[in-house]
Amino acid sequence: MTVRARRFFTVLAVFFVAIAGGALTAAATPAAVNYVALGDSYSSGVGAKNYGDSGNCLRSSNAYPQLWADSHSVSSFKFVACSGAVTSDVINQASAVDSSTTFITVSVGGNDAGFADVMTDCTLSSDSKCVARVEEAKNFARTTLPGRLDNVYSTLKNRAPNAEIVVLGYPRFYKIGGSCSVGLSDTKRAAINSGADTLAEVTAARAAAWGLTFVDMRPAFSGHEICADGERWLHSLTWPVVESYHPTANGQKLGYYAALRSVTG
Repeated sequence: MTVRARRFFTVLAVFFVAIAGGALTAAATPAAVNYVALGDSYSSGVGAKNYGDSGNCLRSSNAYPQLWADSHSVSSFKFVACSGAVTSDVINQASAVDSSTTFITVSVGGNDAGFADVMTDCTLSSDSKCVARVEEAKNFARTTLPGRLDNVYSTLKNRAPNAEIVVLGYPRFYKIGGSCSVGLSDTKRAAINSGADTLAEVTAARAAAWGLTFVDMRPAFSGHEICADGERWLHSLTWPVVESYHPTANGQKLGYYAALRSVTG
């Protein structure tokens, strides 16, 4: 090989090393994560305590959005989930989302379907009236809620077209035939669980239609529901009343946060 040829190949080799090195450097630099956490009380962390100065929104430092943000060294984090939020509230919360947002989590739909009222009605009424009230909520979830969820998901997709969006569902409340000897009958508990099933099915379907990731929380809480023999990650009727039927701190950490990590790393 001539000297000229050797020089040519030497220059070529240096060029490719430089290109490869640049690519490796770029790959080693993680992309900025701009995270916005939207949703209702299951996202704000009601029941997990440590609400700071979040007022009636009851945003807990033990809630899964805060846990995820703390463990992922995010570039920015906007925690705007709020207790009591319905789909229209989450659309308002979406003002925190813009084209720079890269990651969004959201839980919503339970309040639209009236499951807080369902729990009150089932506590105070007969088995048959409880079952009827749950069926009413399930009918709403099947017929009216899909359009409301579409409004939420389309808003998020439009405002943050490049963001990864994860929709988290709700757990079943009760272990049927579990160790609870007082409280609601198994008939009422089973009816309430069927409501959670319908809500999960509807939400999963609409999330899939928009190309979003749905995290089903029913398997995550299996064995940890109210009346379960193991550690219960959900409050039963408790004080303050607003924390009733919401995840405990471990429900947020070992249930919601762990389930979210299973799809995001």
